[in-house]
Amino acid sequence: IWKLQLLKISQNVSRFRQCLKENPRYLQDKVQHYFKDNTHRLTLTMSPDESFLEKQAEAEEQKLHQKIQNLSDADHKDIYEKGLQLLAAQSTAQDASCLPALKVSDIEPIIPYTPVQLGTAGGVPVQYCEQPTNGMVYFRAMCNLNSLPEDLKIYVPLICSVITNVCVYIYIYMMSVSPQIIPDTDDLDLYEQGIILSSSCLERNLPDMFQLWSDIFNSPRFDDEQRLRVLVMMSAQELSNGISYSGHMYAMTRAARSLTPTADLQEAFSGMDQVKFMKRIAEMTDLTSVLRKLPRIKRHLLNPENMRCAVNATPQKMSEAAGEVERFIGNIAANRKERKPVRPTVRSHRSPSSSCQEPHFKPCQMKTYFQLPFNVNFVSECVRAVPFTHADYASLCILARMMTAKFLHGEIREKGGAYGGGARMGGGGLFSFYSYRDPNSTQTLSAFRGGVEWARAGKFTQQDIDEAKLSVFSAVDAPVAPSDKGLGRFLNGITDEMKQRYRERLFAVTDKNLIDVAGRYLGVGQQTCGVAILGPENESIRKDPSWVVK
Repeated sequence: IWKLQLLKISQNVSRFRQCLKENPRYLQDKVQHYFKDNTHRLTLTMSPDESFLEKQAEAEEQKLHQKIQNLSDADHKDIYEKGLQLLAAQSTAQDASCLPALKVSDIEPIIPYTPVQLGTAGGVPVQYCEQPTNGMVYFRAMCNLNSLPEDLKIYVPLICSVITNVCVYIYIYMMSVSPQIIPDTDDLDLYEQGIILSSSCLERNLPDMFQLWSDIFNSPRFDDEQRLRVLVMMSAQELSNGISYSGHMYAMTRAARSLTPTADLQEAFSGMDQVKFMKRIAEMTDLTSVLRKLPRIKRHLLNPENMRCAVNATPQKMSEAAGEVERFIGNIAANRKERKPVRPTVRSHRSPSSSCQEPHFKPCQMKTYFQLPFNVNFVSECVRAVPFTHADYASLCILARMMTAKFLHGEIREKGGAYGGGARMGGGGLFSFYSYRDPNSTQTLSAFRGGVEWARAGKFTQQDIDEAKLSVFSAVDAPVAPSDKGLGRFLNGITDEMKQRYRERLFAVTDKNLIDVAGRYLGVGQQTCGVAILGPENESIRKDPSWVVK
C-alpha cells in the first residue's frame, strides 16, 4: 500500500503546498526535528590503509602460487590446450549472417527539419524553438569569455561549480553553469570559449526562474570563505574520484592537448591539469586570494555584451517566454561594459568575432605518463585529423566504428584483458584511440598501430562497412528530446543543411575511402599525434627519454 502512496505524486505535492501555506517554516521545522535535534545517529570514520595495494598484490601472488603448486602435469597440459583453443576462437571471424539485421537501405535518407526563429532581446541574439515541451520552458545562454585574461581561465570550472551556490545561497537542480569549448566546424585552429547557463521550469514559474538568473548576475556574494572551502573540497574530491571511473577520458584529453588549441584549453578545464589545480586550491589554508579573483572573473563571464540565448517552449507559451527574456536582459544591463562592443549579427550560432585563434600554437608530438596508485592502465593515442565539414570526416567516423568492432575490441579486450577499448572520431577534429582499465600499456599502443595497418591493408568486408554505418547512424539518428531540439545549431552552428550533407557523405563511404583516410591521416609518419597513459609504475617508460613522466 505504501508503494502505491508514493505514486500519487500530484496528491503529495498538493498536500505539501497546503502544509507550506499553513506554516511557512514547515521545511525548517522538519529539518530541526529529523536532523538537528535527532540524537539517533551514527558517526563512522574511515581511514585508508597506505599499504593496501602492496597487501593486495601480495595476497594475489600467494593465491596464484598456491593454485599453481596444486596443479598436476595433466592440469598444466589441459590449461595449455584450452589456451590454444581460446586463441584460435578469438582469431576466427564470426559469421553474423544468420542474425536478423537492418540494412543501410532501411535508413531514411533525409533528416527531419527543425524550425527555429531568430530574434533579439535588448540587443542580445536569441534563438526560439517551438516544441511540445509538456508545460516546461528550457533556457540556455552562452557567455563568451574571450576577454578573460589568460591567467584566470584555469579558475573558470571553479566559478562555474560554485556560482549558483555562493552567489545567492541556493542550489536548484535544474539550474547549472558549466564551461563550454566549441570547436569551429571548418577550421581546427578556431574555437569558441565560454560558459553555458542552463535551466528549466514549469511554465507558471517562468518569471521566478529569470529572477534567479538576474540575482546571480546582479547580486553575487563572494565573501563566504567557509562555504567556498566546502565547495572546493567537493569539486576536488569529485575530480580525483573521476579518474578511476573515467580514466580513459582523462587520457584522451591529455593526449589531445598538443594537437589543437581547443584540446589544449579542454585539458585546462577538465583534464589532469584541472585535477592538479583543484587539489592545490583545496590544500590552501587561506582562500582569500581565490575569493578576490571571483568577482573579477564574474565581470568577464556574466556580461550580456558577450551573450546569446536560446529558448525551447510550447507555441502557446513562446510569446510570454520571449517577454521574460527581454525583461531579464534589461535587468542585467548594468553588467554591460562601458566600452562599445562590436555587436554580432543575429545568426543561428556564434559570429566570426566570437571565435578565438592562437597564433603561436603549433601542433606537436607529445607522450605523457601519469604514475598513479592503480593496478591497471588507461591508454590513449590521439591524431590531428579534419573538422566536421571536411569531406573526409564521415569516412573517419565510419573507420573508427569499424576498427573498434572488427579489430581493436578483439585485440585490446578479448586478447589483452582490458575492460574496453576502441577508436572514435570527435567533433573537435581528432581521431582518438583508447583503452579502459587495461592490464597493458605500451602493448596496447602496438594494438592501435596494428588496427591502422589492418585498415590500410583493406582486411575488412562490405558487411563490416555496413555494420559500421548502421552503428554510426544509430548515434546520428538517436532520439532528441524537445528540450534539446535546435541545440546543435545554437551552440555549434551546425545547421540542418550541414547535418544533411554529413548524412549523405556517410551513405557514400566506400572501402576505397576507408583505406585512403587510414593511410593519409593515421599512417606512420603521416600524422601528428599525442599519447597519454595513466597507470602504475612502469620502469621501461621511466627509462625512455621520449616520455614525460608525471
